[in-house]
Amino acid sequence: YLEGSDQHRGWFQSSLLTSVGTHGRAPYKAVLTHGFVVDGKGEKMSKSKGNVVSPDEVIKQYGAEVLRLWVSSENYQEDVRISPDILKRLSEAYRKIRNTWRFMLGTLSDFDPAKDTVPYAQLEEIDKWALCRFAELVKRVTKAYGDYEFHAIYHSVTNFCITDMSAVYLDVLKDRLYCSASGDPLRKTAQTTLNIILRGLLTLLSPILSFTSDEAWQFLPGEKEDSVHLASFPEVKPEYENTEIDRTWDVLLALRNRVLKQLETARANKEIGNALEAAVALALPRALYNFLDPYKDGLADIFIVSQLALSARENPEADLIKCVDATDITIGRSEGEKCQRCWKYYTSGEPEVCPRCAAALV
Repeated sequence: YLEGSDQHRGWFQSSLLTSVGTHGRAPYKAVLTHGFVVDGKGEKMSKSKGNVVSPDEVIKQYGAEVLRLWVSSENYQEDVRISPDILKRLSEAYRKIRNTWRFMLGTLSDFDPAKDTVPYAQLEEIDKWALCRFAELVKRVTKAYGDYEFHAIYHSVTNFCITDMSAVYLDVLKDRLYCSASGDPLRKTAQTTLNIILRGLLTLLSPILSFTSDEAWQFLPGEKEDSVHLASFPEVKPEYENTEIDRTWDVLLALRNRVLKQLETARANKEIGNALEAAVALALPRALYNFLDPYKDGLADIFIVSQLALSARENPEADLIKCVDATDITIGRSEGEKCQRCWKYYTSGEPEVCPRCAAALV
């Protein structure tokens, strides 16, 4: 039974009594009740107040996808609020989800899953981190569907697309995807990961963003079902649930956030323009310096700067997150020439392009 909360003493009750009296059992297997739709201030909608929001008007202005996304975003166990401001925020969330999918599709334009897929063991650690985060999302969303907690689906997927994907993974990946040679193994590992995640995202949101997910599905490379609505939800492979990598990247991303804040301050003070103009020096507590040693060659790419220097200083602190807070960060300007292709600064190589780009252009 699906009805409003006013039926707890109405239809739910009367049908229950009737069914028990005549058949000795409840008439329903499950009951789902919901609150009423109210305006943004929580007041009942009324034509005289002029606060009625018509579904037809919403569809004309934003499209049916945004209306469905609004339905999924609200906790129906309480009264459900709707207003022009709420719909505007939802349309922004929809745009961010759609743009994330669009970017991922663009990076897969030359990817053939049958030939180019890289085994999990050969993926870069950041790719494994992304798959770990994706595995957590799949489990959360699948459970939320089963529990009818649709608002949890909306918040989980939106946070994943905006925070894990756009703000971290895709941001770090852009250089690898745009500037590496087309057949570079590092580029293929990134495409392999993006293909897995995008296919999963489209199926997970297909019950809500029905048209958008199916349209994006048609552009996915490789063999697939004719429609996303014929595809199964993604399965979480055991190797994706790599809690050790997740803990490691908690530390790396905490340090990245501190560096990004310092870069933003340097930009605001006109000390640098683009982040790639920056040379970053980190004075790290000993425990964190030792922890970062295996990652030192790739940290500049994670922070999206051209040059990075690490030094250790004695500090008794052993907790790595506290070590991040105790790290001294200095921002300077990069030395050398600006590569005209990737915009990174380099001190040796061909005129106008860095050694990596020179090799890619051969």
